[in-house]
Amino acid sequence: MIKGLENYISGFQRFKKSRFQNDDNVKKVFGSQSPKVLIIACSDSRVDPAILFDSSPGDFFVIRNVANLVPPYLRDNSFHGVSAALEYAVCHLKVEHIIVMGHSSCGGVAALMSEDNSGFEFIDNWVNIAYSARLRINIMEYADDNAYRCACEQESLLVSLGNLLTFPWLKKRVKASELQIHGWYFNMQIGSLDRWSPKDKAFVTLV
Repeated sequence: MIKGLENYISGFQRFKKSRFQNDDNVKKVFGSQSPKVLIIACSDSRVDPAILFDSSPGDFFVIRNVANLVPPYLRDNSFHGVSAALEYAVCHLKVEHIIVMGHSSCGGVAALMSEDNSGFEFIDNWVNIAYSARLRINIMEYADDNAYRCACEQESLLVSLGNLLTFPWLKKRVKASELQIHGWYFNMQIGSLDRWSPKDKAFVTLV
């Protein structure tokens, strides 16, 4: 055993014994994948989509990064991990739903709201993808700091939803009603799940 990782190795042993060897559906998934749902979630250790949605291997194609952000479509010679994963999910796997899942107490959004992230090399530039969200919420008043943070987390999520539609091949599938995009927000303090309703222009309760 590797010191400090014993629990995870034992967990894999349990998975192998209980599901890999005895669950035909799981065995089939490891042959090839065909998920219908792409989830874009935060890297935060507390918001693993597979755990939150009690899912099985093969249910989701997952992109995780700081603050569950989607950059706008851009073709250049830089490295585009999120865009590459989006392209694979949309153009190859033909997913039918994309869920951008934000959450409360998000450290990435806290960095966006902070005036000083000078101790980091990459975070400040990354979270500034949602800088327009910060500008929008700063012109409004909030009951307290929690309400302010929640507003920025949700507004950042909406930036990512908008950026999804800058990818031409993704927008084409949305217009053809072959793909739906969703914004979900998990409040880990109270255990609620909200969704963005374009009709209501507000987040409404799912669970």
